[in-house]
Amino acid sequence: MGKRVLLVLVTVLLVCFTCSIADAAQPIKLKFANFFPPTHKHSTLFEKFCEEIKNRTGGRVEVSYYPGGTLLTAPKMAAGVATGIADIGLSNCGYNRGRFPVMEVMELPLGYPSSYIGTYAATDFYEKFKPKEWDSYHPLMFVTGAPVIIMTTSKPVRTLDDLKGMKIRGTGRVGDLLKALGGIPVPIEMADMYESLRRGMLDGTFTAAEAIKGWKLGELVKYATTCWQVGASYTFYVAMNKDKWNALPVDIKRIFDETSKDYRYKFAIQWNDVDIEGIELLKSQGGQTIPLSDAEAVKWVNASQPVIMDFKKDLVSKGFKESEVDSWLAFLKERIDYWKVQEKAQKIPTAYQY
Repeated sequence: MGKRVLLVLVTVLLVCFTCSIADAAQPIKLKFANFFPPTHKHSTLFEKFCEEIKNRTGGRVEVSYYPGGTLLTAPKMAAGVATGIADIGLSNCGYNRGRFPVMEVMELPLGYPSSYIGTYAATDFYEKFKPKEWDSYHPLMFVTGAPVIIMTTSKPVRTLDDLKGMKIRGTGRVGDLLKALGGIPVPIEMADMYESLRRGMLDGTFTAAEAIKGWKLGELVKYATTCWQVGASYTFYVAMNKDKWNALPVDIKRIFDETSKDYRYKFAIQWNDVDIEGIELLKSQGGQTIPLSDAEAVKWVNASQPVIMDFKKDLVSKGFKESEVDSWLAFLKERIDYWKVQEKAQKIPTAYQY
């Protein structure tokens, strides 16, 4: 009887041991959702990111990639990652106004003229203040887009007076800026913008020049008012579900953070590049870029200041102290100046001269 019990016990132990080895051999499988079109350079960049994670982990992690809004659309990304529909998601804060109220500070007209500068200012800001709004996530990176500019299909915009009453695509705090400048903001998804412009539902859009090529707007827009002096943009994030992050082994977490750091730089540099490509494509197709004169730029900057004041009032109403918000703004202005120097020192190409 004792031998039989021992045999059963040994058999059970062998089965458990075999199962544990089999489980350990199974890769960690994650889902990455992104709303950019599959052929967009930003989409192909993050496809490479997924491959890089697999390679750096020696196949211990496999990331299934869902570009083009096939798993989650841009407005649904934040909730979808928080609830685990996707394990990792790429979107921007402007699609979910109020969900990331502190990080919306990066959408204000603070005067950063490129994605590289905005990206590293945003990164510094998050690292210093660690807004609690991100507690349901593990942010892998923050990247600001290039400065938004006015792009129109038929009417050129040279002055604030020209912009008055025009229906222009703009979401989040960027939409507030558009309204302050005299336009009528229409908050639609990027995925719907092409058809809205084609059908005449919009007069133009307030977004980065990269969309001229990346979202094929060069087929429709004829004018680009390069109003980078107001220096507002959308703040993009790549974030992981917090529970999924917490379940990862320590060495895998380190690989994710290291890879994300490398790709944050690539994303920022690529955004500078695709902005340049967008401007060049517009010109090559007979389109016109309209720079603001120094005097007109001052008018745009002055008109944008109420957006900053409204942001302060909004955050105070949410329980933040005015002095706290002022400290955020002061910090960002200092970091923007710092990263301007770094961008020039590294001779990083930019769409606009500042």
